[in-house]
Amino acid sequence: MGSISLSHVNKSFGDVQVIPDISLEINDGEFVVFVGPSGCGKSTLLRLIAGLEDTTSGHIRLDGQDVTDAPPARRGLAMVFQSYALYPHMSVRDNIAFPLKMAKTPQAEIDRKVDYAARTLNLASYLDRKPRALSGGQRQRVAIGRAIVREPKAFLFDEPLSNLDAALRVNMRLEITELHQQLKTTMIYVTHDQVEAMTMADRIVVLNAGNVEQFGSPLDLYRKPANRFVAGFIGSPRMNFIDGAEAGKHDAHSIGVRPEHIRLSTSEGAWQGVVNVSEQLGSDTFLHVQTDFGLLTVRTDGDQTFTHGDKVWLTPDPNRIYKFDAAGQAI
Repeated sequence: MGSISLSHVNKSFGDVQVIPDISLEINDGEFVVFVGPSGCGKSTLLRLIAGLEDTTSGHIRLDGQDVTDAPPARRGLAMVFQSYALYPHMSVRDNIAFPLKMAKTPQAEIDRKVDYAARTLNLASYLDRKPRALSGGQRQRVAIGRAIVREPKAFLFDEPLSNLDAALRVNMRLEITELHQQLKTTMIYVTHDQVEAMTMADRIVVLNAGNVEQFGSPLDLYRKPANRFVAGFIGSPRMNFIDGAEAGKHDAHSIGVRPEHIRLSTSEGAWQGVVNVSEQLGSDTFLHVQTDFGLLTVRTDGDQTFTHGDKVWLTPDPNRIYKFDAAGQAI
């Protein structure tokens, strides 16, 4: 079991309040991602759950048991950091086994758990290598293996893929998702990358300045953002926002339209504009179009060819125009 409950959790460093008041319910076996811009409090919140930081107020419960004041070692959680933190003089086998040896686990049990973790993470043929002989992705898998052997109630990942190149990030993202499906253990994953959040999570917590802006499934956040912040943070490329008179036509202070929800034409449409920059990515083309009410991004077919200065017409899907009030809340 690995349900995690946060009740009115607050964290301050001196006079600086980092987490004002957060309450969350994370179900057993769920994959939850904390996402938000740098400095939003997502790593601090993870460290509070792990017990690496003390709460200023509020309660943290694991499987119904209050662990607010419990030390990290007694919480039954395993944390995987951005840094692999492997011992360079030890083999992969010994690195994975290290927490079990420190706990004076019988050798037969150590061997069984290390072999299981190695098979799960496709590391069986690398057990006798030293970390310097591994790729970045393999090193991160060793760090995850060291967490697996502890058989934790939940895994806590703090931006574990930040040190990897783009291709490895995609591969490791898939591997961690498959690992969750295999282990069926609760996982909390911190990232600033909304693409990682959208592709990996059962549910996403969007954080902003220590506050939970929205907590829901990836598609819920994409289709029904609670406010302008979530609407602009979830989705790639980000949502276009329009203020002023054009928004007023829709009885809103501002409106939002995603790049993929704008129809492009060279002859007619609702809004006229001029192509500023064309980004051709093969499968898609992103056009940055200057209009009377600002620069809009349009996602169109990769075969479309436009150059700087081309005149185009844009028409938003009327069923996918998001409306926001003066406070930025969805209408």
